[in-house]
Order: sequence, then C-alpha cells, then structure tokens
Amino acid sequence: MPASLVLALALIGISFAGPLVRLSHAHPLAIAIWRIGFSLIIIAIALIATGSWRQWKRLTRREVAVATGAGAMLAIHFWTWNASVDLTTVAASVVLVNMQPVLVAVLSVVWLREPPSRRQWLGIAIAMLGAFVVALPDLLSSSNAAAHAELGDFLALAGAAAASVYFVSGRRLRSTLDLWPYVAMVYGTCFVVLILFAAIVNAPIIHQPPRELGIFVALAIGPMLFGHTGLNWALKYLPAYVVNLTLLGEPVGATVLAAILPGIRETPGVSTLLGGALILAGIYVTARTARSALRRAPSGGATLSREACD
Repeated sequence: MPASLVLALALIGISFAGPLVRLSHAHPLAIAIWRIGFSLIIIAIALIATGSWRQWKRLTRREVAVATGAGAMLAIHFWTWNASVDLTTVAASVVLVNMQPVLVAVLSVVWLREPPSRRQWLGIAIAMLGAFVVALPDLLSSSNAAAHAELGDFLALAGAAAASVYFVSGRRLRSTLDLWPYVAMVYGTCFVVLILFAAIVNAPIIHQPPRELGIFVALAIGPMLFGHTGLNWALKYLPAYVVNLTLLGEPVGATVLAAILPGIRETPGVSTLLGGALILAGIYVTARTARSALRRAPSGGATLSREACD
C-alpha cells in the first residue's frame, strides 16, 4: 500500500482526536486507558492471526528497553495532551502538541548525532515564535480561566516532547519489528503505565456511561488505529521527521471539526490562527530541508522504497 495513502488516512484519523476528547466528560486518564484498551483488542487479534508475536524472541534487551520507553512516552503524551484539551482551546492544544516534528530535529542532535542545518534551525526559531504567539493571550490575562489555559498550553508542549521521543524510538525499532508486534509492545506498555498513573491520582476509570464508551471506541478506531498505527506503519519506510509531516495537517482538520461539531462550536482566535501559521511555517522549513537532504543522500545510504514514495 502506498505510504501517501496510509498517511492520508492517518491524518483523517488523528484530526478527530481533539474534538472527540473535548466532547468527552471523562477523566483524561480514563479517556487514554479506554482508547488504548479498545485498540489492543483489535491488535491482539491481528497479532495472533499473523503469528508475528514470535518476532519478540529475537529482540535484544536494549531494543526491549527502547520499546517500553516508547510506550511510557506515549502514555505521558496521552495524559498531558488529554488534560490540555480540557484546559485550553482545541486549536491551541493541537497546534502546540504538533510542535513535535521540530522537537524531533532537536532529538536528532542529542540522540542520533544529526545536527540540523542553519535553515532547519531557522525553522525551529519560527515555530517557537508561533508557540509564544498562541500562548500570549493566556500569559497576559490574569483571570482564572486564562491561568487554566496557560497550564493547558504547557501540557500540550509536554505532550509534544513525549511524542517526539516516541516517534524517534519507533523509527529505530520498526526496522526490526513488523507493525503488529511493535504496536502491541508499545501500546501494551502505554496501557500499563496509564493504569499506574490512574492508580496514583485515584482517577475514576471503570464505570463509564454508554455515551463515553462510544467516544472511546471512536478514539480507538480513528485517532489510534488509523492515526497512530498508520504513522507507525510508515516509520518502517520513511524517516521520523517525514512521517511527522503528516501531523502538520492535524491543526487544520481538528480546528475545522471543532468549529462545526455540535457541542463544541469553537471558533479559533486571531492569536491561535497567527501563531499556528508561524508554527506550521517553521515546521515546513525544517522538514523541507530534511527531505532535500534525503534526496541528495548517496544510494548506499538510507533510501526510500518505491512503494513508500508513491
């Protein structure tokens, strides 16, 4: 299947995450736990049907540690981001959490020893300016609601940082594991960590009304299976920063959905639109330079399959 089609489906899936989380009245940890739990049921069926669980036997201790670490980062991402949606606007939360492609470039310096070029650093600076513009109204206001929004903006950025580690880890492991054994390990670890978080804060998890369960199923099918799992599929064929390009469309999709869905009707403010445009421009500059470098790479280096480039 062409990677472009998979990434398009993933974009549609993840665009529903923000609006669906906003519609839910459940605790942020309950949303994440049920979302992952429903996803794991489907993944377990695929894992058994394909027999790909046997690939776990060939993993080294280091690879197991990276996989469990990725799952823990995904759990932190879900907790912080779900909480941010409840405190700030859907548009601001989604735009800020999607700074992760920029953070991946920073991680490339620390972890992969691949420093960005000057043009990429320029893109990072533009994106950080955009993040400041998005959060500026919350920072300038002294109201209680604005204080909550400021915390929501910070949690969205924390979710972006955790997701960046998750994606970079996935890029390292998808060359070793097929899709189903990889996501089973990562999502399974994420599920356990989320339950531990819920136990620590005594979050209500078990008893949920039918309306909430319907939202959780929608989150599992759309943002989780089509969204995250589609992105994880693409990590085997494309660098992490290229896969993250898909997330650039999420603020647009989520903002449109939040504006038209009954029960939300949330119109983004000028600062969110302007700051979001700056963030997307910065990420575009960073990612475009990376893709140009990839095209100039020698044939003996990392290459993209014909299937992935279709």
